Amino acid sequence: MLADFSCGPLMNDVDVTKLPDLNDLNGPLARRVHSVVKSAILSLDFLPGEMIRKSDVCEQLGVSRSPVSEALAKLSNEGLVDIVPQSGTRVARLSMAAIREDSFLREALEVAAVRHAAIHRSEETLGRLVRNLEMQKLLINGADKEEFIRTDVAFHEVIMATTKIKRLPATVQSVSRHLDRARLLPLPEPGRLEETVSEHIEILEAIREQDAEAAQDAMRRHVRQLLVRLGPLEAARSDLFST
Repeated sequence: MLADFSCGPLMNDVDVTKLPDLNDLNGPLARRVHSVVKSAILSLDFLPGEMIRKSDVCEQLGVSRSPVSEALAKLSNEGLVDIVPQSGTRVARLSMAAIREDSFLREALEVAAVRHAAIHRSEETLGRLVRNLEMQKLLINGADKEEFIRTDVAFHEVIMATTKIKRLPATVQSVSRHLDRARLLPLPEPGRLEETVSEHIEILEAIREQDAEAAQDAMRRHVRQLLVRLGPLEAARSDLFST
């Protein structure tokens, strides 16, 4: 569930009931705890600045403190939580410097991918993109914004798949940690989903016409929109951002 950012500064503990179910995952316990807490952070179910109480996480997940401590230490290394001596663990606030860095790297990768897609596009690729966009249009007015995000991500993955570079999606994901949280913030803004679909249509049409330059320009504008929208939000909700 996407958070409501209309309220004032946040000084709360995280709502551990929003943690995904450990039983839906496989692997070592600490890895699963890390995965569900990270998921809650990236989805903004755990908001920047909120405190994570180990005891609450342990009780909610039915685990001991050891795997929770290990998971939080790894999240700290990833820059997603701050472990504050004598205070506890806090969800890391958003850093505009980190967001700009992620955006720069993601733009370089996705612009290169869309150029390849435009030059080498197939009817199969066009069909997958068209079907994806039809689903996006259906989801615009729906209540499930998270499903819209998944469909959005899938649109970009179809484009990346044309490169046949197997590491590309994982690489884009690895350089988008801070973007993944930040990109959820503008979604409640009226009209943002419609604008996202329009930007995707522009990308699709350039690919259809095999116009590599137009495809690159459209993707570049699309990726940069987040930074444009975060400026006013950073001013309005400074509690979500680091100084």
